[in-house]
Amino acid sequence: MSEFEKALSTVFSVGTLQQMLRSATPVALAAIGGSMTEHAGIMNIGMDGMILMGAFFAVLGSFLAQSAFAGVALTLGVGLLVGLFFGLLVVRYRSDEFIIGCAINTFAVGLTSYLSRSFFGTAGAKGNPALPVLHLAFLNKIPILGPMLNDQSLFVYLTWLIVAVAWVFVYKTPYGFWLRASGEKPDTLRTAGISPTKMKWIASVLCGLLCALAGAHLSLGHLKGTFAENMSNSRGYIAFACVIFAAANPAKAYLAALMFGFFEAIGLRLQGYISSDLTQIVPYVITIVMMVYVVVRKQRQRKRTAKLEGPASA
Repeated sequence: MSEFEKALSTVFSVGTLQQMLRSATPVALAAIGGSMTEHAGIMNIGMDGMILMGAFFAVLGSFLAQSAFAGVALTLGVGLLVGLFFGLLVVRYRSDEFIIGCAINTFAVGLTSYLSRSFFGTAGAKGNPALPVLHLAFLNKIPILGPMLNDQSLFVYLTWLIVAVAWVFVYKTPYGFWLRASGEKPDTLRTAGISPTKMKWIASVLCGLLCALAGAHLSLGHLKGTFAENMSNSRGYIAFACVIFAAANPAKAYLAALMFGFFEAIGLRLQGYISSDLTQIVPYVITIVMMVYVVVRKQRQRKRTAKLEGPASA
């Protein structure tokens, strides 16, 4: 078998699909949170910092209590505080969300680096209690799908439930309608007696919680109880790209995250054949392609609308 055939067999394998799910999960969770703020009319680019803080405090809680679930509880508490802080500045005081998002990202890098060195030293943390891995015996009989879905972190399965609940919440409940209206038609919503500000607060808190879960999976699930400085590695920005690509639809955002996870998995599997410096940029190139597609799609929509409005106005 040639080197090329070996590379192909490595890339197109069950292991790649397993890695795809692991890599996509933190991006998907953050993207669902970003979909909430996007529907509320808030551009949240601070998700990378939220994920990073979630990853650190999940490991810290796991280290201090020797329990992964204690780590998840601690990081959810921190995520709630970060979401409230973001809402305070953006919703209450109407600060520029772009500047606040950049500030959160910068603050998260400094805070987690300082605390990590204080608790764990310069090497970071490894080998702390991690999230349980599930093995479902009945899946063993299903080829490809069984090995792909088995032996995954608990959060991989939990994410599917969160995607479904988020979709139902946004599109099938009154609160979801009010959430979308708070970003699109806040004056109309206010006339109906519903506070757009309240819905923006809810969106900010949900985003903080979901980004915290994304960080918890990244450190306690994907990397088995490990924290390293700046380990979010721009996943928050990729999650934001998924939100824009999917027009803030939670289900479509998950599919976009799967696409990122697939190409990241390919990059990891090819490191034995191609320089890691080259393979690591693959998912980010795909993200850029996604954003270019969004821009082109919007331009086509504007041209189509202009053509339809032209004869009508004439």
